Amino acid sequence: MPMVYNKNPISLREGKVFIDGVCVVDSITCQIDVTPDVWTGRQLGEMTPSSRWLGYAVTGTITRRRSTNWLEQKIKQYKNSRETPEFTLTGLMNDASSDYYASYGANTVTVVGCVLTGALPLTRLDSGGEVVEDSLAFNGKDIM
Repeated sequence: MPMVYNKNPISLREGKVFIDGVCVVDSITCQIDVTPDVWTGRQLGEMTPSSRWLGYAVTGTITRRRSTNWLEQKIKQYKNSRETPEFTLTGLMNDASSDYYASYGANTVTVVGCVLTGALPLTRLDSGGEVVEDSLAFNGKDIM
């Protein structure tokens, strides 16, 4: 067995984000979180409470450098149909040089029923000349 001196955690640079199966080439960051809905209580005579999960919420944020009109199209879709636009988001962490990849392969998470939440930026101007980066928050219905 070869001697290993260095740990190789997953590099956050190695991965891709897909929305409805299309790679988001302008993505900078993607975070998907699961937050459990926890009940906590105690019975008569118990000194410490018990806890259990009753469900969960799926939330996240995508940050991208704006290079497509995807967001404007989602807003236009809603204005025309009055139907909440949903999408499927897939995050892929595939750092082949990491210890995680060596043990488990790529880490893929797919969230279905994603709905954008919060402010949706349409225009931003700045005399400093930076590039436009949008951070889009979403709620998901479930993870696959």
